[in-house]
Amino acid sequence: MNAKKNVVRVSILNEEYTIRSDAAPEHTRAVAAYVDSTIRRVLETGSVVETNRASILAALQIAGELFEARSGSEITGRIQGLSAEVRRLLPPAKRGEPAA
Repeated sequence: MNAKKNVVRVSILNEEYTIRSDAAPEHTRAVAAYVDSTIRRVLETGSVVETNRASILAALQIAGELFEARSGSEITGRIQGLSAEVRRLLPPAKRGEPAA
């Protein structure tokens, strides 16, 4: 099954790119804008002047954010699993269920 690809033109560091994606055009534009702003923030520090190095540092920053978000989701899932296990071990009256 082939999903329709959206074609979106975006600008990152004043360079135009054509992106083909299954994502909504608004999503693709928002992602590109985030990448652009992250690279620009790295460049604004003044410690890096080459755009290729700034792009790598920005990619590392974004990947770090992704890892943190995934870790948070993993912890939330574990807490929910433990909560369900504790509820299962409680007597029915403590779970808010009628006694059998």
